[in-house]
Parts: sequence; structure tokens; C-alpha cells
Amino acid sequence: METKKYHAFWRGAIILTIASFVTKVLSAFYRIPYQNIAGDIGFYIYQQIYPFYGFCLILATYGFPIIISKMIAERLERGEHKEAESVICVSFWFLLVIGSMGCIVLFFGAHTIASLMGDAHLDKLIRVIAFSFLLMPFLSVARGYFQGFGNMIPTAISQVIEQTIRVSIIVFLSLFLIKKGFDLYTVGAGAMFGSIAGSFIGVIVLFLYLRKDFRSIFLQGFKGIYNKKRIIGTLFWQGIAICVSNLVLIFIQMADSVSLYSLLVQNGEPVEIAKMLKGIYDRSIPLMQLGTVVTTSFSLSLIPMITAAKERGDYAFIREKVQLAIKITFVIGLAASLGLASIIRPTNIMLFANDDGSGVLGILSISILFSSLAITTASILQGVGQTVKPAIFVVIGACVKLLFNYMFVPHFGVIGAAIATVIALLCIALLNSVLLIRVVNEPLMQRKTIIGVTIGALSMVVVLAGFTYMFEWFGVQVNEEHREIAMIQALLGVSVGGLLYVFLILKLRVFTAKELGAVMKHEKVQSSLKKSG
Repeated sequence: METKKYHAFWRGAIILTIASFVTKVLSAFYRIPYQNIAGDIGFYIYQQIYPFYGFCLILATYGFPIIISKMIAERLERGEHKEAESVICVSFWFLLVIGSMGCIVLFFGAHTIASLMGDAHLDKLIRVIAFSFLLMPFLSVARGYFQGFGNMIPTAISQVIEQTIRVSIIVFLSLFLIKKGFDLYTVGAGAMFGSIAGSFIGVIVLFLYLRKDFRSIFLQGFKGIYNKKRIIGTLFWQGIAICVSNLVLIFIQMADSVSLYSLLVQNGEPVEIAKMLKGIYDRSIPLMQLGTVVTTSFSLSLIPMITAAKERGDYAFIREKVQLAIKITFVIGLAASLGLASIIRPTNIMLFANDDGSGVLGILSISILFSSLAITTASILQGVGQTVKPAIFVVIGACVKLLFNYMFVPHFGVIGAAIATVIALLCIALLNSVLLIRVVNEPLMQRKTIIGVTIGALSMVVVLAGFTYMFEWFGVQVNEEHREIAMIQALLGVSVGGLLYVFLILKLRVFTAKELGAVMKHEKVQSSLKKSG
């Protein structure tokens, strides 16, 4: 019976992991055509407001659904079905109040917020995105409901459909508005409308799954529920803690949104140039997102196993999987960071039509490693019951980012902001790692692993430098006028560097045969789950 329970838990986790991977890839990818359509200034406009939507998205996807599902599952485990329905009802009405307050503050405070960001024209985008907070309660509670009952399919399907609709509307509506000659702020508002439309479709999908039970559960008598304060307290504090832990990149983007453009203008950059510089700087966001998603996808698949092991007190199993998750993150994250930095110029031209800001993007490429470590360690800490401290560390990291922006940007411009991002993410990763070492009471990585991975990564950098020089030696022009050549160089660089790195990692025996089996074969993961159960 226990084995079946663990297998069901694992299958559900796999479904959500796949859905999360697909939605994150879509979320990163659409920014590239959007920048190509709207240009760097249009991209600046969109990215200034995106963190507000990103915050709401995390609330509706990770923060509140996880806590609601946990409260439901605990009550179902004790056979308290009526109390489980009470959790849904109380959560819905509480989050509806929170969402309504968020919508009102953003809608009516749009001009003030935009002015504080240094660009009053952003107010129309803020007013559009305010409505996402009204949809957040429906998405959060419905997903928490299904996950609490162990049914991950509705959540997974709604996430993928929501993101697909959102991305499609953003790209096609932007093309339409640009073609019709609308200004870039209206184009940005159209893109924000795409986000609202995607969330609305997500609500409809979940409602179709819930149509038979909606009235009996969501609209039951509120006064008859006796433990409302306890449910609300748990939902608010734990939901916010989990949400903030997942907001690493959003908080960094928010710090840039409220400070970078204003600092550039204050230090003498003309308004239009400052917007363009911020837009060029924001090219790093899809690169960081894609790099982080790829880096963490393998390691985060181990988190449900760590959580299950925590429930049954199998600490030896926890230590083994924690070390494997960190090793995977470090191995892939270091390769992604240094590999992208080595081919950043052709990659920049391939994706964004020119090589503007390649130096800044090269610095920000390094942050892929630290953001991946920060996200993986935070997820593991949540899995072993540490929810508050990782959230505090994210807030500390955001404050560090803001502080260093004010210190560096006046002297170094957008390069200073890039350095501030790397330092902030390094800070979060280190704080999480120190706490995780205390929790598992063992080092997260062996010296042999660090040496082997470093040798492999540096060898890859040297080969990619030679590869780039070879293009120049043959007189091949890699610039915006030869975008297809840049694409060939970038993709060949990924292939050559990646194959060399994998060869060296295997040759230097960074992973044991057992670890490779756990990473590459689902059957062996299940076998480990059986043995540990």
C-alpha cells in the first residue's frame, strides 16, 4: 500500500514537473520574438511591468496551491472530508479579498507607481496587469484542490494551455499593433492583455473540471466553518514564504525595474537612450530563464523523493539525493554559464539581430549558475520543511541587488547592474547552501567533483575560444548583416562545447554509475523509491 502511495506521489510530481518545464520554456522563449517585433525600447517597456505579473503568476502556480493542497491532503489523511472542503471555501474567499486589494492598488495607483519607476507612460500597462490579481484566487484554489486530492492532470493541463494562449496572443497581437502603427506603450499593453487572456483561459479549463462540485464546495456557508483563522494564517504565512522562495529572478527583475532606468537618466543618459540600454540589458532575461530551466529540470525532479523521504524519516536517503541534486545543478549550471559567455556575441546576433550589449550579457551569463543553485537549494529546503529562511534569503538578495545598483550604475552603467545581479544571486545561493549544509549535516559536494567539473568547464572555454578564433582566421564575418552565420557559429559552438564537456565529465568520473542511472533512467529512480520505501 505504501509503495503504491509513493508511486502515485512520484507520478503526480513527474506530471507537474513536465508541465512546469514546458511553461517555463514557453515563458522564456516568447520574449525573443517579442524583442524582434517591438525592438529594445519596446522590450524595455514590457519588462518594466512584467515583474508585477510574474509575482501574481508565482502566487497562482506555486505559493498558494502548494499550501492549499497540503492542508487538504492532511485532512483527507485523517478522514476529515468536510474540513477539507472548508479549507477550499475559506481559501477562496480570503484570496479573493487579497486579489481584489492587489487589483485596486495597482489600477488606481498606476500613475504613482509608474512615476516612481521614472516613466509615467507605463501606467496603462500597470492598469491592464492589475486584473491578473482578480484571477489569481480562482487559479490558486482550483489547483490546490486538485493537487490536494492527488489529481495533478487539471493543474498540468491548465498551466500548459494558459501559457500557450498567453504566448500566442502576445506575439500575434504585438505583430498586429506594430503593423497598424500603434505606439510601443500600447503594444506593451497589448502584450499584458495576452497575459490576462491566458490566465482567464486557465480559469475556464479548471472550471470545466470543477463544474459539478463548484457550488457545493466554493459557495458553502462561510459562517459555519469554525477554524477560519487557522486556515487563513497557515495559507497566508506559508504561502507567502513558498512564493517568495520561488521569486528569485522576479525580485531581481523588480529591483532593476524600479532603479536601473531612473539611475541611467539621473546620471546623464538621454531618456530614449536609457530606455534602449535597459531593453538591451533585458535581453539577458530569456537567456537566464532558459539556462536556469535546463539546469534545474533534472535536479528538481528529485525533490518529491526528498520530501517523501523526510515524511518517513529516511535521512540517509535525503543526504544522498540532496548531494546528487546539487551535483547535477553545479555540473549543468557551470557549463551553461561559461558556455554561453564564451559564445555570447553570435548568440546575441542570432536571437536579437545585433551584438549590442554582448559584454553585459556575458557577465549576466555567469548568473545562470548562481540562480540555478539558489532555486535548487531553496526547493530542497522547502522539501525538508524549511520554508521561512529561504524566503528571507531571497529578500536579502533583492536588497543586495538594489544596494549595488545604486552603488555601481552611476559609475559603470548597465555593466554595474549586471555585476550587482551576479553578486545578489551569489549571496542567495551561499545563504541557502550554508543552511542546507546544517540541515543535512554533510558537505553538499566533494572536492573531487568540484575539481573535475572545473577542469571540464575550463577546457570547454578554451576550445570555444579557439573555435571562435577559427571563424575569424577564415575571414568569416559574424555581424548583424550575416545573422545566419552567427546562428551557425552559435549552434556549432553549443554542439562542440557540449560534446567536449560531456566527454570530460564522463572521463573524469564526476558521476558514479549509480548516479548516472538515477539521472538518466526513470526505472532506476523508481527502483530507488521502492528500496527506500
